[in-house]
Amino acid sequence: MAQSGQERFGNMTRVYYREAMGAFIVFDVTRPATFEAVTKWKSDLDSKLSLPNGKPVSVVLLANKCDQGKDVLMNNGLKMDQFCKEHGFIGWFETSAKENINIDEASRCLVKHILANECDLMESIEPDIVKPHLTSPKIVSCSSCAKS
Repeated sequence: MAQSGQERFGNMTRVYYREAMGAFIVFDVTRPATFEAVTKWKSDLDSKLSLPNGKPVSVVLLANKCDQGKDVLMNNGLKMDQFCKEHGFIGWFETSAKENINIDEASRCLVKHILANECDLMESIEPDIVKPHLTSPKIVSCSSCAKS
C-alpha cells in the first residue's frame, strides 16, 4: 500500500476502493510532508467510498516509523486526537511496521469498528417479510381438482 506521501500514486481510483469496509492511512513520522498529505488521502477516500447507508468507512491513521527515535508525536497526542476528530478518523496509532509495534492493536481497532458498522447496517435493513392478505374466505381449488 502506498504511504500518504507518495505523490506518484496521486488519487486512487474507485476500483481500488471498491467494497472496502475500512482503511488505514499511513504517514511517515520522519517525513513531515507525508503528514501534510493525509487530509488529501482522506478526502479522496471519502469522495469515492461510503457504506451502503451513506456513512464514511472507518479509517485509522497510522504514524509509522515510531521506532526511529523521533518523539514528534509523543508531545502532540492531544493534537493528534483533535486532528482525527476533525477529519473523521476513528483513531490513530504510532506504529512501526519494521518492529511490529502497534500493528495488531491498530488492526483490532479497525476491525472492531468495521464489525460495529456491519451490525448497524444489518439492523437498519428491513427484513423481507411476506404478509399474506386474504381478501375472502373463499377456498380456491386447482383446475385438476375440479375435474375429479
